[in-house]
Amino acid sequence: MAQIKVLVFALCAALAACACAKSPGNNANQAATAAPSSTEAPHITSVGVVKATPGGADIPVGGSGEATVRLNIDQGYHVNANPPSYPYLKATEVEIAASNGLTVSFITYPGGISKKFAFAEKPLSVYEGEADIKIRLRADKSAARGSRNLSGKLLVQACDNQVCYAPGTINIVIPVNIR
Repeated sequence: MAQIKVLVFALCAALAACACAKSPGNNANQAATAAPSSTEAPHITSVGVVKATPGGADIPVGGSGEATVRLNIDQGYHVNANPPSYPYLKATEVEIAASNGLTVSFITYPGGISKKFAFAEKPLSVYEGEADIKIRLRADKSAARGSRNLSGKLLVQACDNQVCYAPGTINIVIPVNIR
């Protein structure tokens, strides 16, 4: 019995070696077959299929105003709404730190669309196409007047009808005028 196992192992090793061996040929042929073909699927990333366009805010000193971040999601893809349908799903989320007398009062995420996918038992709440995230900003009474940029991050995880891609972070800059 042990001899049969050794024989089977040796046969498998020999087949693997043959399958992995390079066939003889000229270098030009080898280079041509090593180059990626134009029919290969492109590498898809969450950041590649989701674009963020921040809109500015005009805020009085000691007051508040609203900025918008518009999401443009490529056709055939979606991102999870905020809040997501299940706790294990990665929600679309904006993160903005306070800076120079500006703070975030609250962020309003749009309602998602309910969509059924083959991989989920129940419909999921997602964003497709365009979606606007509203950011309510407050300027302290001590905030200096003038224009500035408020930096933040948009966290997204894009999916198609079959798979979800690695989450990504999009840096955003919101123009703010304090008057």
